[in-house]
This record gives sequence, C-alpha cells and structure tokens, in this order.
Amino acid sequence: MLLNTKVATVHRERTAATAVAVAVTLGIAGASWVVAVRQMNGMDMGVATQLGSFAFFVVLWVAMMAAMMLPGAAPAVSRRARAVGMRAVPLFVGSYLAVWTLVGVTVYALYRPHGYLAAGVVVIGAGLYELTPLKQYFRRRCSESAGPGFEYGLCCVGSSIGLMLMLVAISVMSVAWMLVIALIVLAQKLLPAKAALDIPLALAIVGLGILIVIAPSSIPGLM
Repeated sequence: MLLNTKVATVHRERTAATAVAVAVTLGIAGASWVVAVRQMNGMDMGVATQLGSFAFFVVLWVAMMAAMMLPGAAPAVSRRARAVGMRAVPLFVGSYLAVWTLVGVTVYALYRPHGYLAAGVVVIGAGLYELTPLKQYFRRRCSESAGPGFEYGLCCVGSSIGLMLMLVAISVMSVAWMLVIALIVLAQKLLPAKAALDIPLALAIVGLGILIVIAPSSIPGLM
C-alpha cells in the first residue's frame, strides 16, 4: 500500500513537472514571436533582403527558430521530461536550438540577395524534397524521438530543411512567410504522415516555385 502511494506521488509530481516544462517551452515560443516580429519590422525586401550584421542575424535567427520550432517540439519536451526528469529539459531545448543556430550560421555564410529565378528553383527543390524517402525518414524520427536534444534537432532539421530554405529563398525577413512555414512545420510534427495531405502540399510548393519563375510579380512581397 505504501509502495503504491509513493508510486502515485512520483507519477503526479512527474506529470506536473512535465506540464510545467511544456508550458515554459510554449511561453518561450510566444515571447520569441514577439521578439522576431519586432526585429524583422521593415527588413522584408523579398529576394533582395539583406541579413544585417552577423551578430544581429544570429540573435534574430535564434528567436525565429524558437518561435517556429518550439511549439512542435512540445511533445518531445514532454517525452524527455517523463523519461529523464525536469532537469534534463533546459539542456534538451538548448541543444535543440543549438542545431538550428548552426543552420542559421550556414545560411548567413552562404546567403546572398538573389533574383526570382533562384528563389523559384529553391522552392521547386523544396517541394520535391517533401516527396523523398529521406524527408519521410527524418519526419518520422522527429515525431518519435525521445533522445538528446542535439539528436532530435538533427532529425528535425532533416525534416524541415526544405521548408526553411523555401523561407530563406522567398524572403527570410517576411513575417507572413515565417508564419506559413511555421504552421506547416507544426502540422508535420504533430500529425502522422498521410499521402492524401502530404502529396498535395508538395505539389503546391512545386507549383508555387514554378509560378515564381514564370510570373514573379504575382507573388506578393517577392520583388
């Protein structure tokens, strides 16, 4: 009887701690949206967008990733808190965001203001990537992983890298496109893969890329 009581108490405490971890994670995401939107104000120039200084961009990129990626990471935070305990959550979230920070550093190193043709090609590539087995593998791993944050981050980068490159190509400083990509990423993390939804989405992205190539002026904010 005493053992059962202790087990129940531990279970309640862990459940409460898990709920707190998820709430804090979502709170950080919400605050990051505020920071990112304020920092991006007036910087959206479509394909001609400038990134600013390295320090400015990295800080902004981390805020963007926290805003866009942490809501979908909430189930993984919950799994990690249940499996290892509350004390593992800050390291998990921090290392997860560190992976996305490395992506941002790479973006800064390679990015140049570009034309609509390059943007269209990248978007078409992003749509085609959505149809690949590699994308499906990383999406499944990202949805199921309960491992360390760095490992989880690598899986989620593999799952969402096409969508993020699409954002960078169209306008990395566009709040509207940031929101669109964030919603797609969230849906893909929380919902099981279904061809009836995933294939039309991929084809729509490819179609958007083709439209950018042949009629760039039809895409608001691109030019």
